[in-house]
Amino acid sequence: MRKSSILLATAATGLSLAHAENVDFTTQVQPIFEATCIQCHNPEKADKDGAEYDMSTMEAAFKGGESYGKDVIKPGDSNDSPVYWMTTVHYDDPEDPEAMPPKKPLSEAQQNIIRDWIDQGAEWPEGVVLEEKPRMDFKVNILPLLSKGGPFSDKDKMMLRLWVEQGAVWPEGFTLGDAQAEESGPGDNLALVEQIREQILENSTEKAEGDMKEYTETIAKTGVKFDMVPIMGGEFLMGSPGDEAGRFEDEGPQHKVSVEPFWMGKFEVTWAEYEPFMITGVARNKDGSPESIPANAAAVDIISSPTTPYTEMSFGMGTDGYPAICMTQHAANKYCQWLSAQTGHYYRLPTEAEWEYACRAGTNGPFSCPEEELADYAVMDPEAVRVGYEKIGTKKPNPWGLYDMHGNVMEWVLDQYIADAYGTRKEEVNVNPLEIPTTLYPRIARGGSWYDPPEELRSARRIWSDESWKTQDPQLPKSIWYHTDAHWLGFRVIRPLKVPEAEKMDELWNLGRNGE
Repeated sequence: MRKSSILLATAATGLSLAHAENVDFTTQVQPIFEATCIQCHNPEKADKDGAEYDMSTMEAAFKGGESYGKDVIKPGDSNDSPVYWMTTVHYDDPEDPEAMPPKKPLSEAQQNIIRDWIDQGAEWPEGVVLEEKPRMDFKVNILPLLSKGGPFSDKDKMMLRLWVEQGAVWPEGFTLGDAQAEESGPGDNLALVEQIREQILENSTEKAEGDMKEYTETIAKTGVKFDMVPIMGGEFLMGSPGDEAGRFEDEGPQHKVSVEPFWMGKFEVTWAEYEPFMITGVARNKDGSPESIPANAAAVDIISSPTTPYTEMSFGMGTDGYPAICMTQHAANKYCQWLSAQTGHYYRLPTEAEWEYACRAGTNGPFSCPEEELADYAVMDPEAVRVGYEKIGTKKPNPWGLYDMHGNVMEWVLDQYIADAYGTRKEEVNVNPLEIPTTLYPRIARGGSWYDPPEELRSARRIWSDESWKTQDPQLPKSIWYHTDAHWLGFRVIRPLKVPEAEKMDELWNLGRNGE
């Protein structure tokens, strides 16, 4: 496609031929290139992947490459410059391999900015180096912010700023009223939670602690079974005493806590349970929502689920009988919603207090077993030589019949990590404490893992999440589903005896919405 073809395509699609005045590279062109081009056309990809064209600097961008020739950007002639005309190919043939960027075309306004910049001489300020920036998608990144309104977190503000810098692309003819109309149809929202809750109320026959028994649950979609152990409500002393070996300051002061009764998974959630939630074969938006939801879709098929993983997520350590790993807290929470929709029981992650109460199982020492016998109860790495986890249940259970509460994989809980949280609690009994997350990092995991020495496996030890758990994650922004570098992180579920209101269920299943 060259000058004559581009003019025909322009006329056929109705793209404007009017030229803007004084296009500024830094404020108008650079943000578009950084969001849509640099991901592929950068020095590293040019060397490693055979994408010979690097456009991160003025010298490289104007030099061109083997695939595109020398006149990739021809100042004064946009129609003969591939950097412009390849962005218009989508309108002629969306499947054309020359269409850039692939799959997600630029808006007409963005195309015109590049066209006008080239026709005006393609000035590129000396020394400006382009860096990859996340591309803002209106419906995925911006619409949720506009729908909820302020106050906006720092991350919200960053996304809004990038969206504006990239041209504030707004789908033609779309209004916020349209979004409200869409939400009235099937969607992963409060109405869906209310529907799931009605099913839970109909199916929950246990009304008091005396009705609670150990049971085996079956996941309807797969037939996979898992076991739940009743944990009677009670009081305990949360945290560690000042003289406990290996103690951290954030484990104190010790304080009285009361928790209500619940069932807890006898084992950590396995790959057999989790993988059918993680890999569905359904076309999904980046937020995990299905791209298409039939009006008569079952609740379980509406719930947001992970997008396809980038790699084999057990990292070669095995899946048959092993605990699932590497999921974000958001993914674990949404799994609980997915599980609840199928079983008619309300499942969620434990609070930090519930987890420690169940781990201690009536004990008050560093571990729920004699310290000298810890190796019989915990998969751990005292000599720093282990290379992976073990199958669930290979060690002895704690006094309440729960396996792998110490070691094997660390386990997500619901709480935000606040270092001095215990110091803010009451001297009298604290009932069901929970620090609702307000930022994405740090959040809490408990129990230690196969990767850790004994002191990290103590009942009171608190681990906080970190952005480094996503180091290998190739997505920008980083995925809401995967912690690619947390090979020692999993979770287990609980089922509270008391079924909360739909609003609370919706909140706890969607704590990922509260990340900044």
